[in-house]
Amino acid sequence: MHNCKKSSTFVPGMKKYICSIWLMLVCALCAHAETLLLRTGARVKGEIVLRNDDVVILRDASGARFQYPMTDILEIIADEAVQEEKPVEEEAIQTSKRVSILIEISGGGAFVPNQQAGGAVSADLLVGSHHLADRHIFVGAGVGYHGLFIGEEKYNFLPIQVALRMPLMEQKHAPVFGVAAGYGIALSKDYRGGIYADVDFGYRYQINEKSAMALVLFAQFQQAKLTVSELIDGIEYSHTAGRSLVSTGLKLGFYF
Repeated sequence: MHNCKKSSTFVPGMKKYICSIWLMLVCALCAHAETLLLRTGARVKGEIVLRNDDVVILRDASGARFQYPMTDILEIIADEAVQEEKPVEEEAIQTSKRVSILIEISGGGAFVPNQQAGGAVSADLLVGSHHLADRHIFVGAGVGYHGLFIGEEKYNFLPIQVALRMPLMEQKHAPVFGVAAGYGIALSKDYRGGIYADVDFGYRYQINEKSAMALVLFAQFQQAKLTVSELIDGIEYSHTAGRSLVSTGLKLGFYF
């Protein structure tokens, strides 16, 4: 009677080969976007198609595959963790852009049309947004002090105003245009205030995301109302007369 042995159809090493193929298929089905943090500090994002104790094979967005030894990998970060951090980071940046302070100091000449001329100084403090419509456009409101010295007359106003400052190009060095309007409150009982308006044009330097400085030429208009006395036929009459005060010069602005 002959003894028969059951022969195996597995070639030596075939079982290990099949297990490797099975492991690769499982990894491919379960692959998802992750980020490799390398010991060099670099970050590589892609889809892991194979990962074991020795190596990680990553496929990038173009479909190319790259192999990284596990000894070169400091950490494997899941894509979900990266996405959770982004909204907080972006919100912090947006919040920092929303509020800005603009301080402007100016000096120049002042005059009343067809009358005497003199000088003018002013300082304004405005609060608003420095990042409108994804550009470094400033829109805000505030107060200031404007002093005009024309002949022997002195005029002091507290302008309540809204203002716009807009660079004509979104670059580090750019021309800038600005306008403002409001009401100038008189700081004396000798006259009353009135409409205030301002137009600027000059140069602006963007220091960083929030900070900038500008040097511009300005023209300002301030309306004032005075009580005027006239002697007619020996009788003194008093009436209110409007006076237009115009000033021009240089203005230096700082955005924070």
